[in-house]
Amino acid sequence: MSSEGKQGTNGSAGERGLSSGGAVPPPRPAHAPGEQSVSAGTTFLTWLRTPRPAAAPGVWRFGHRPRAAEEPERTPTRQLLSGALIAFLVGWLVWSLLWNGYLGGWWLLPLYAMIPDSWASPHSFASVVVVYLYYAVFGVGIAVGVGRLGRWGEVWRRFGYPAWHAAAPVQPERPPTPEKDPVHWPQLREAGAVDAAERLAADARAGLMRDVDHARITRAWQGVKRGRHPLASFSAAVVRDGAAACPHPSGTRDLPARAARHDLATAQVRIGTAADDTRNPYAYRGAGLALGPDLLGTSLLAVGPPGAGKTGSVVWPLAESLCLGALAGRAAVVVVGAAGAGLGSPDTYDVVVQVGQPDSVYDLDLYGGSTDPDEAAAMLAEGLVGDLADPHPGGDSRRATTVLAQLLGPYYTVHRRFPSVPELRQLLDGVPTALAELRKALTEAGHGAMLRELDARERQLGHPGDVGAVLADRIALLDRPAFAAFFDTSGATRPFSLRTLDHPVRVRIDLPERGHADASRILARLLLAQFMTSVAVREDRSLFACLVFDDATGVVTPQAVRGIQRLRSANAGAVLTLRTLDDAPRPLRGPLLGSVGCRMALSGLTPWDGQDFAEVWGKEWTEARDVTDRQIIAETPAGKALHAVRRVITGRAPTARAVTVRQVERERWSASDLAHAVPPGHAVLSLTTVRGEHAPPLLVELRT
Repeated sequence: MSSEGKQGTNGSAGERGLSSGGAVPPPRPAHAPGEQSVSAGTTFLTWLRTPRPAAAPGVWRFGHRPRAAEEPERTPTRQLLSGALIAFLVGWLVWSLLWNGYLGGWWLLPLYAMIPDSWASPHSFASVVVVYLYYAVFGVGIAVGVGRLGRWGEVWRRFGYPAWHAAAPVQPERPPTPEKDPVHWPQLREAGAVDAAERLAADARAGLMRDVDHARITRAWQGVKRGRHPLASFSAAVVRDGAAACPHPSGTRDLPARAARHDLATAQVRIGTAADDTRNPYAYRGAGLALGPDLLGTSLLAVGPPGAGKTGSVVWPLAESLCLGALAGRAAVVVVGAAGAGLGSPDTYDVVVQVGQPDSVYDLDLYGGSTDPDEAAAMLAEGLVGDLADPHPGGDSRRATTVLAQLLGPYYTVHRRFPSVPELRQLLDGVPTALAELRKALTEAGHGAMLRELDARERQLGHPGDVGAVLADRIALLDRPAFAAFFDTSGATRPFSLRTLDHPVRVRIDLPERGHADASRILARLLLAQFMTSVAVREDRSLFACLVFDDATGVVTPQAVRGIQRLRSANAGAVLTLRTLDDAPRPLRGPLLGSVGCRMALSGLTPWDGQDFAEVWGKEWTEARDVTDRQIIAETPAGKALHAVRRVITGRAPTARAVTVRQVERERWSASDLAHAVPPGHAVLSLTTVRGEHAPPLLVELRT
């Protein structure tokens, strides 16, 4: 997109919009019922003061209560209660026998040894107190003994007040002191911006501040601390505009609606809950699972059949979270999918490119905003014939890049722009008129080097193995009447370019999947190639850039696999979804799973897809128990009679049980488990952060 596009800035909203003037739209009304909103008033204050303790990778930190790393040994409820009752009855029986003298008076000997004989008769008040105190001490001793035997303490912890307290909803702690209360912005006060802190605190208490406002102003304050902006201009903007200060270039302060739960303080979006399953680590069971830039920076691959919930449970919540991050000035997002795929309304985005639709406001730059012919040729070659490269990790499309560079270089030298789709098709087809005109222009301008490039291209025309014919066939898929108004290079349209990822922009690109499936795959590969090139040359890498594919069929190429691995160092990531791993070339499935840090297998996976996931997730040592029942043979008449009575009562012969415990190495999730043991609405998810922290494969109930 050119500089006249919707974003119209040279920097992020949080760091470059400090002096933005003009009217700012007021906060949007509260969200629909049932939506997770922190729109105003006490709701926002509660959100801001809720603790977010450090947690394992992927755990929803908002109000999280950490659990022990290992599961404590838990006695079954029936056994625990029956044992406690039996222990109580035993203690009662012992005390009754002692009190009534059936066990003798030995337990009173210490009492008789301690009190003088003069207290024996007549009974004085002191003697009565001492005697009954001794009875109480002895009774308490019996109660302690049987209580330990019957595990009364565990009964109390499981069914008493501690259990009721743990089951109660998480309540925010008492408001901290103003010096530590985040509502009062203590970091601004410490830096001397007291007036700005007072204005923000007043807006928060008045219900004029939302979570997006807080995140956006926090982002701007980080820019001030790094020295990018003076403190005086930041304070003046905040005092003047309050919660609306440092606005996003679009002036928008929130999305029209939210479908997922978001925590902008940690940049997390909740996608589900870890199931209470023995295959999940104990620390994760029952905890919310969330994704954020620290995980998406390693890229995410989600595989599942149609209807498994890839778009509604994974793609759209992530896109929504990244759009909120863009409004806060700390992310840039490009969402790619078919038209009508359910990726949000146009109001959610700053730029909507509807390829093939005449009413589309924006065009798509076929060359990714590049002015380097070699770079443009490499990106275009990847989009056109990247899927035809040798499907091995070392394969590439260098021959196609060379052919395109031999034409783009001379053309750009003459016209100072790249050719349009019809012009490029003529050059690739070797139309004599087009080549002659280009040669004449180069000769008149005296560009000898570019003439040699054109000569080399003409010598290859018609030779066996010439890649130009394949490129011409592929570019012909874009030279269709439906695309006549697109891919313009003359400056007559407003082309969107991925070079704008230096800005906190929200972009949705609708591909013509229904009528032009092959063209859509070409454009999808081209967008991925442009994205990987653009994020690598960004000047400002503080913005997290993410490319989200609702359907990555045909996108997986050797160059794409290599590029995804390099996104982490550029503070960028990609989200790819596939219906099946068969949509990727067989030699690239293992490298693809290895190149992404987050892998998700949704319910309904095929066994052969599950095998690839099982291999990449590896094995672990587990404890296996082998139980053997051996029949007991009685040798005495009394024993045989006893066994006969037992057999009549229980219906089974007397047996002795032997338990063997051993360590075995087993797959974390087998192909069969992934195909048949994942319930509907669930997925198995493994996570890796950009810092290298790992979370094992977890069974997750989505959207809970």
